[in-house]
Amino acid sequence: MPVVSISLNEEILSEIDKLQKTMGFSGRSEIIRAGIRNLVSEERQRATLSGQIHAILMVIHDEESEQIVTGIKHNHEDLIGTHLHSKVDGNKCMELFLLHGDAGKISNMTKDFKINKKMENVKLVSM
Repeated sequence: MPVVSISLNEEILSEIDKLQKTMGFSGRSEIIRAGIRNLVSEERQRATLSGQIHAILMVIHDEESEQIVTGIKHNHEDLIGTHLHSKVDGNKCMELFLLHGDAGKISNMTKDFKINKKMENVKLVSM
């Protein structure tokens, strides 16, 4: 099996160690492999979307990233039926976007959030 080296900060390593204990993973590598499998599965699902769809996009970020979120939101405002913003914990914010439109455009909006390092969590649920 090929080996891939990655660099992680102490905060992420601490979270990985907590997951290992609470979820029963055999080691850090197993957790990272599970995360990668999850990401690949989500991206495969997103890639198969077609036509007009309804979706919910959830984005969690810190307060300092508000302008980034606003910029992405304005780039895709034709897809957004409803947008909810909520402060959830300290300086964390959760954005919920109720979307309707072309699957490719919704996929691009999701990608715009996912590739931004300032976003803590991005989830798309589609119908």
